[in-house]
Amino acid sequence: MYIFDIKRFAINDGPGIRVTLFMKGCPLRCVWCHNPEGLNPNRQKMYVKKKCIGCRSCVEACPRGGLVLTRDGIQSTGVECTLCGTCVEECPTLALEMAGKEYSLSELMNLVEKDRVVMETSGGGVTLCGGEPLMHPEALVEILEELGRRGLHRTVDTTLYASEATLEKVIPHADLFMVDLKHMDSDKHRKYTGVPNEPILRNIRLIAEKGIRYWIRIPLIEGVNADEANIIRCAEFLKELPTRPEIVNILPYHDIGIGKHKRLGSDYNPDELVMSTPSQEWQEHCVEIFKSYGLDSKIGG
Repeated sequence: MYIFDIKRFAINDGPGIRVTLFMKGCPLRCVWCHNPEGLNPNRQKMYVKKKCIGCRSCVEACPRGGLVLTRDGIQSTGVECTLCGTCVEECPTLALEMAGKEYSLSELMNLVEKDRVVMETSGGGVTLCGGEPLMHPEALVEILEELGRRGLHRTVDTTLYASEATLEKVIPHADLFMVDLKHMDSDKHRKYTGVPNEPILRNIRLIAEKGIRYWIRIPLIEGVNADEANIIRCAEFLKELPTRPEIVNILPYHDIGIGKHKRLGSDYNPDELVMSTPSQEWQEHCVEIFKSYGLDSKIGG
């Protein structure tokens, strides 16, 4: 299991000020994904052409002769990359970087403990994010258990696309779940994320039945899920649950993932589906819909 980012002093990943650990690997393929380096569970090499000064340090350092400098920047010679990271270590401008690093549990806890005072005074804690943390239930539970022993608040930021058995293993070790709810129509959910929504809705209901604290986060995207019919279906679904979410966060669409896809050599929204940010007025209208169903809601995390 690899961690591809560690964000300190995070203020949008749960209550208070937090340390967020991003676990690599995700079963979804959302066309708007803003963390594409978290999709593949394995290490990946990323390249930022505009940072490259053409010094050929990486070319000379590669033990397999796998890189060449061209007019279009650094390219592969076709030799299979072993992801040893030697080229990254030699790059003076950070044009090359590795997405994904293995940490021992003690290494992660040492990093987390640096911010204990800030987390405790702000009512914060640690958030496990991704990717999809439920793809790694054993590692996830191990981290959550250790955080619990240390008295730190634990949040799991998840799509909830996992088996009930996996979720049951994690529930006792989490203090809060932050759950993405992307679309109520399963066919459209599959179109835009690559997977159906039935397991997600089932697991939201499971959490609600157990009375576990949870927040709902809706990435609001014009052309995908921002229509009134879908928002009303979301509100109706959440209203009827045994325990309602503490908050419904409306997260307006942004295309920050474009740059990351370029660094990975992959395509953002390859089918060129129409997506845009809903107007401020429509965002506020969606908030009012949820409030009319007795659900607390706000724009932003």
